[in-house]
Amino acid sequence: MSELKKEEVLAYHKKGKIGIDLTKPCDTQHELSLAYTPGVAIPCLEIAKDENLSFEYTNRSNLVAVISDGTAVLGLGNIGPLASKPVMEGKSVLFKKFANVDAFDIELDVHTVDEIVTTCKAISPTFGGINLEDIKAPQCFEIEKKLQEVLDIPVFHDDQHGTAIITTAGLMNVLELTGKKVEEIKIVVNGAGAAGISCAKMYKRLGVKNIVMCDSRGVLSKERTDLNDYKAPFAIDTEAKTLDDAIENADMFLGLSVAGALSKEMVAKMAPEPIIFALANPVPEILPSEVMEARDDAIMGTGRSDYPNQINNVLGFPFIFRGALDVHAKKITEGMKMAAAKALATLAKEPVPDYVKTAYHNDSITYGKEHIIPLPFNKEALVWVASAVAKAAFEEGVARVEHYDHEQYKEQLRCLIYGCPEN
Repeated sequence: MSELKKEEVLAYHKKGKIGIDLTKPCDTQHELSLAYTPGVAIPCLEIAKDENLSFEYTNRSNLVAVISDGTAVLGLGNIGPLASKPVMEGKSVLFKKFANVDAFDIELDVHTVDEIVTTCKAISPTFGGINLEDIKAPQCFEIEKKLQEVLDIPVFHDDQHGTAIITTAGLMNVLELTGKKVEEIKIVVNGAGAAGISCAKMYKRLGVKNIVMCDSRGVLSKERTDLNDYKAPFAIDTEAKTLDDAIENADMFLGLSVAGALSKEMVAKMAPEPIIFALANPVPEILPSEVMEARDDAIMGTGRSDYPNQINNVLGFPFIFRGALDVHAKKITEGMKMAAAKALATLAKEPVPDYVKTAYHNDSITYGKEHIIPLPFNKEALVWVASAVAKAAFEEGVARVEHYDHEQYKEQLRCLIYGCPEN
């Protein structure tokens, strides 16, 4: 990965990274009348009679709000709403680039659960979905839960669910490659924040029985009296106190913590063919080279693009919202999230397109221990994930559309990527 220069980065971000473009012409008196008064009164009156028509006659069906209060930004911490804006603009860029979803960043200078919920509810008529971003735990859990209860559009906290969906996809494929059974494996999660808790919940839904979670004070055991309402459900009866204790015979390590948290000695104590997802950024809990020094049978993933098996949330949120928006979903369900994970796991087994191999300067990318999840520039991820999410939404009864043709929708998505053939 090439080193980024400060001047280059600042030049890229100068004047922002997103803007507004027209989707209809407004070059004549007639077009002006269509765009605004008097013509605009007609769709207004139609929507007044049926609010669902707001998805038909406005941009609502392709517009997401990226909302943050700047309290837990990337690896930067509580830097405030204004300093978080470049990140939220970047998230909007990824929505547009990878799934053609229009997104606009909204930085809030309020920080209590009730203030954020009230603000999001007030602006919700503008949007078809809300992506919560970089809000500290445990407030992020409460905000998402309350918004899901009061709004009828998808609300998705990507810091939690994006990581859970993508690591679950990787876990599915590792289980297949190693022949291990989901109900027999032991997973150690180091980091009990929003992402760690969401990952553990999703692994349980997949069928994992044995999960040991650690925070900065050690293993979440039932002996501890300092656990909040979100950590407490993961407290277990155990004599293990530290990560070093917990890692013994573990089949998987998920790191959402700090650089250097996992040692080579700990890796050596893990079960055969362990999976190690070290996701601390920019420096992971342990480097792949250090894992290889300890053993050669591990399957490694990080959050970085310069190592195999990058866990990148861009494989999730743009496509999840694309599918949800296109069927006018009222929410994103657990079934829709699992459908996204299964779609990513399946796509990883498909032949890797040549343009992806070219982008990564690697002609030998193929399904296996160094390719258990798709690469971010694989355009087919849009087709596989968005269609899986849309199908799940329709089948679960949370889509507003009356009819859904799965194959037709997949072709529609391919047209979005590659262009439609002329009739």
